[in-house]
Amino acid sequence: MGWVFSGAGEPLDSLKSPRFSQPITFARLPFIRDLKSNGVLGVFVGIPFDGGATYYTGARLGPQFIRAESRLLRPYNMDLDVYPFKVLKAVDYGDVDVVPTNVIKTLDKIEDGVRDIINQGATPFIAGGDHSVTLGILRAIGKRYKPLVLHFDSHFDYWDEYWGERYTHGTWVRRAIEEGLISGVVQVGIRGPQYDKADLEYPRESPVPIRVITMSEVDSKGINWLINELRGLLRGPVYVSFDIDSIDPAFAPGTGTREVGGFTSREALTIVKSLSTMGFELVGFDLVEVSPPLDPTGVTSLLAANIIYQAMSVKAKQLSKGVT
Repeated sequence: MGWVFSGAGEPLDSLKSPRFSQPITFARLPFIRDLKSNGVLGVFVGIPFDGGATYYTGARLGPQFIRAESRLLRPYNMDLDVYPFKVLKAVDYGDVDVVPTNVIKTLDKIEDGVRDIINQGATPFIAGGDHSVTLGILRAIGKRYKPLVLHFDSHFDYWDEYWGERYTHGTWVRRAIEEGLISGVVQVGIRGPQYDKADLEYPRESPVPIRVITMSEVDSKGINWLINELRGLLRGPVYVSFDIDSIDPAFAPGTGTREVGGFTSREALTIVKSLSTMGFELVGFDLVEVSPPLDPTGVTSLLAANIIYQAMSVKAKQLSKGVT
């Protein structure tokens, strides 16, 4: 029975067990929750919640579809010259058990679940879910590290409320700042029409630094400029939150609040891979807002799986270099 999982960091061998067989886990990694005794340093975890969405829903199905598309991932990353799963002794932790009708209770469950992962010494690589889940994640991670947040998105996500609701996928940045969870924010890919010109003023009023890099700025100066800019900005513990709508909908149509004019798939992968050359500690990563019902082709989930894989590779490279 060559298909049996052999342990942390060891995905099923697809040369022996066809990818379309056996239970679906991220990259065919073993499903393990006892992280400490297995020496696990990096985990994939799903948060299937979209109760904070303000337009199209469906992101609750993101984790399972990302897992399905991740079966094409292979153990060796030739671009970064690393075996990420082996270095991280990576596993699939399963999902946080959310409360579909209650964002407040779900944020508490997310905080508890992520705290368990980091208390066991592992770095979480998370698939949402809508972007409201990031607040729950930061409540666990932020109380330990108070990280700088690198935020890829087409939207600011620092609005105060929607229809009187303070906890949505468009308010998590402001709530994280108000709760003292983060040291600052670098926002990349912001574009499109806004509700009001006054929306642009919050970074000047914020009690922590907010650096906004718009898509127009990237267009005029280039991807290499962006990478060099990030190299100068990212220090200490960094948490990365990657909204798939930072990608142009031509490449990632399966998301609920699409904005035209975003990154290509290749550009996004290049930027994430480049993080391995920067002197900061990656303390967590999420990829959110994949809505599989809006993309029957599955290419959005496929891209999401590959971005998470590259993020795991970045962490593996950091560990190999002694950046902890």
